[in-house]
Amino acid sequence: MIAERGIPLIAAPMAGGISTPELAAAVSAAGGLGFLASGNLSADALAAEIAACRALTSEPFGVNLFVPSARRDLDLADYGARVEAAAARHGAKAGAPNWDDDNYPAKVELVVAERIPVVSFTFGVPDRSIVERLHEVGTEVVITVTTPQEARAAADLAADLLCVQGMDAGGHRAVFHDDAELPGGGPLFGLLTAIRLVQAEVDLPLIAAGGVVHGADVAAVLSAGAVAAQLGTAFLVCDEAGTTSTQRAEIAAGQRETALTRAFSGRPARGLVNRFMADNAAAPAAYPQVNNLTRPMRAAAGKAGDPELLSLWAGQTYAQARPMPAAELVHRLMVEARRALAHATARL
Repeated sequence: MIAERGIPLIAAPMAGGISTPELAAAVSAAGGLGFLASGNLSADALAAEIAACRALTSEPFGVNLFVPSARRDLDLADYGARVEAAAARHGAKAGAPNWDDDNYPAKVELVVAERIPVVSFTFGVPDRSIVERLHEVGTEVVITVTTPQEARAAADLAADLLCVQGMDAGGHRAVFHDDAELPGGGPLFGLLTAIRLVQAEVDLPLIAAGGVVHGADVAAVLSAGAVAAQLGTAFLVCDEAGTTSTQRAEIAAGQRETALTRAFSGRPARGLVNRFMADNAAAPAAYPQVNNLTRPMRAAAGKAGDPELLSLWAGQTYAQARPMPAAELVHRLMVEARRALAHATARL
């Protein structure tokens, strides 16, 4: 559907309330593909978002699912004490470091029943039976990958497209197996390098994600062979995004560096460097346990407007994000991409 319809722009699914139905609908209505992020939502909450998005647009949109982690019995007592001390700054407690499956089975049933046009998977590959069920109802399956090895595993499951994520992407790395000894959970590749390496391994349409914030970036990845560009950070400051005022202010200021961290969730993710990240550079590889552990702290910091205890996910190019309505951004990106492609052709 993505390649056949010639959709060159995709709004990345951003969990935590950022990818609102309003944002997804606006992007799809403008000629891109909007996405809903199901991470940390119940199946009922996701169903409500799907209904809200369909009430806003008749255009297709996608839903992203987190593949559950297999890591369960981990000793997080020491890290829990660190989170407890930080949370106390706003009168909060640490959460329970429990494992959960993010309501994954129920959400799989939901997207099958709702016949969502595009379903993407992050943090691993779904069971083959899930891919087959989605194909039976006409759903296009996208699997997010960061390495050629992951691309081969996804291709073996008959994924329709791969979303290739470069190291400069904001938010969580999509690595299948989080290697605690590596900052990014696995090998780190820039986006164009990742595209080339994956192209050498599999023959599937590719969506490019990571550091794409301007139309010239879109043109670059399309010229490299991708069928579409996926942008997350660029949409963080759109009017329809659910980004908090605290994070919007930090993005607008543009003064912080970005880095990869496990401090907030137990999975490597890129965000704006703040005190909690700096104090917890050696956070354990334990998702979703750490995510559940820090949730009350993050909620309290959000209410207090304290950027030092929030997970301020953003890509390396965050300072170039432009606040405007999502439809206007889609239009500008397409105009810029066409201009960049025409300029490059004229120079050959």
